[in-house]
Amino acid sequence: MQNQRIKILIVEDDPDMAELIADLVEAEGWSPTVVHSAEDATAILAREQFHIVLLDHNLPGISGRTFAQRIRTNLGLNVGILMVTAAGSATERVLGLETAADDYVVKPFEPIELTARIKAVLRRIAPSLKVEKEPEREHEASSLRLGDWAVDLSARRALCLADSSRTLTSAEFALLEILAQTPNKPVSRSQILDRLGAESDRFIDRNVDVLVLRLRRKIERNPDLPQHIQTRRGKGYVLHTETAEPPL
Repeated sequence: MQNQRIKILIVEDDPDMAELIADLVEAEGWSPTVVHSAEDATAILAREQFHIVLLDHNLPGISGRTFAQRIRTNLGLNVGILMVTAAGSATERVLGLETAADDYVVKPFEPIELTARIKAVLRRIAPSLKVEKEPEREHEASSLRLGDWAVDLSARRALCLADSSRTLTSAEFALLEILAQTPNKPVSRSQILDRLGAESDRFIDRNVDVLVLRLRRKIERNPDLPQHIQTRRGKGYVLHTETAEPPL
């Protein structure tokens, strides 16, 4: 299974929550499958192999904890189980972990927390799997135009044509580079943190939002209505660019 795309089964009876989780999973480069009941999950687990089951606690007809035990005992599957639930008491968490779950995340959760817990479970159950998504670079341009800004990624320079005294900080330029690796495609907060590399210990999920806000204030003509760095709900941020040769 080392070269396979990571497959995640989402068992969630709330369609909106299921869609949100599926979007987060897909943004990481993983393959989500959504079902809304334990019965449907049992049927698909009999046909297909998954790496992780994201399991809601309050399923119709059967609790997630009971179904997790069924996965382990009756179905005999060696699959990671992550409980995703609003039942956040210490007792519920302990019971879930003592029975069958590998980990537990409580709604409402931050997207970066959910993806980090999925990655942690994947590393434990299948260390040989490549957990992180590789950036896609087929359409990456070395020179960009962003409104008044000309950016040369290969030379790591950015020039504001309207005011040469305006500059980007190293963190702002690093963020711009990350988004420019996959123009017109969303990049999740956790992917941004991963790709910040050595500087990632300085940032948390919300600090990424602050960094995006700072960059928008510099490159957008109207930061309140951004044209270049846009937000995609549940998926992250996307950069819209114009390819051009910057006069640097």
